[in-house]
Formats: sequence, C-alpha cells, structure tokens
Amino acid sequence: MDERTRLDLLETARTYFREGRMDRCESILQQLLALPQDETPKVEHAEMWHMLAVISYDRGKFSRAIKTFRRALEIDPTYTDASLGLSILLNDIGRYEEGRQVFLDAEAALAKKNFDEDHVLKERLAAKHEELADLYLTHNKWDDAIEQLKLALEIFPKRVDFRLKRVEALERKGEIGTAFREIRQIVQENSQHHEARLKFGLMLFKAKRVADAIDQWETILLRDPDHPGARDCIRRAREAEESLSEL
Repeated sequence: MDERTRLDLLETARTYFREGRMDRCESILQQLLALPQDETPKVEHAEMWHMLAVISYDRGKFSRAIKTFRRALEIDPTYTDASLGLSILLNDIGRYEEGRQVFLDAEAALAKKNFDEDHVLKERLAAKHEELADLYLTHNKWDDAIEQLKLALEIFPKRVDFRLKRVEALERKGEIGTAFREIRQIVQENSQHHEARLKFGLMLFKAKRVADAIDQWETILLRDPDHPGARDCIRRAREAEESLSEL
C-alpha cells in the first residue's frame, strides 16, 4: 500500500470514529494494522490501537478494551488519550488503584518526554552534576564525585569531558584497573580526541609503560604536529628514560 492510500484510509477511519460509525472504522483499522509496523509512524500506530480500544469499551468488551489501551501505551507511553481512556475504564470497573497508577505512569512518561526534548534543561542539570563532582574531587570525596559524574553521563552518555573526569576520580580513588579500562575505551571510541589520548599516555607513563605512552603522544602529533601537550610529554618521557639509562 502506498503512503497516500494509507493516509487516506486513516483519515477515513478517523471520520467514521468521530461520527460513531464504529463498524466501518474498525474494518479500516484492522486493514491498516495488518500492514508492516515500520510503515506506520509510532503516534499513528498508537492512535489506531486507541480507537480500537474505545470501540471495545463502547461495546462493553472491557477486557479487550484494557488490553488494547495498554497496547497503544506500549507503543507510545505519552499517548494521553489512551492513558486517560484506560484510567477511566479501570475506575468504572472498580479497579481504582490501577486506574490511578496508569495516570501517574502517563504523567511520568510525559515529563520524561518533555525533559528529553528540553536540551537547555538537560545542559543545566548536567552542568550542576559536573559542578558538584568538581567540588567532591576538591575534597577527595571520590565516591561522591563518581556518582555525580554518573548522573551527568546518564543525561549525556557520550560527553567525553564527563568521562575523563570520571577516569580521574577513579584513578585518584585507587581503582587503577577500572580507570585504565575506561580511558582505553574512550580513546577507542574517540580516536581524534587529543585530550583523551594525552590522558591515556600519562596513565601509561605512570604505569612505567613508557614506550606505549610515547606511542599515544606521537599519534597526537601525527594529526596535530604543533600540539604542545604531546610534545612536552614526549620530551619529559625521553628525559626520564635518559636519566634511568645513566644510572
């Protein structure tokens, strides 16, 4: 079925639904729901299940209506018409606590959706977690700092600056093995991130893996020949090697 035909049928089903011509509406909805799911946008898919739920409700088929409302909410937990319809139905049949929970779940889903779409709010919350982590790091409260950085990363999982601070906190806490695994993964996932590779080199150097450390810094210089941090680290590493060879 082409997209234009599908949309025309959906609009016809909506018209029948508004007019109370439920048998005709149901017939079209069953035809549309037989299509592959990926051909229907999520909000329209949820809307169709919601209409079927209302039809079952109006016919007194409450068990089927409950299942169908829940199907709509599985597809889109923020579909308020379905959550409201299900809540009313559950209250009508005396299942008051379930009805209340449906409404609370819908509110929570809608709040999460609004939060996910509010980038400014997410930035502010993540920045506040980072600020608290920095404060805890200053006072050597490693676990608290790690927890705050975890919360920041739940908001922005790919933020390399948060991940590097977490590595620092783990390292300073003494969890060297975990810190090594994390910094290695960061570098693997962000091969162009010079700060991450510089940090990885420093950790390798502290572990007396001087050749590996220099290799990390030289990789930076291949992409940025004038990188001052990498040049300085290589100079200091080679000076340390020369001092050891003289002993």
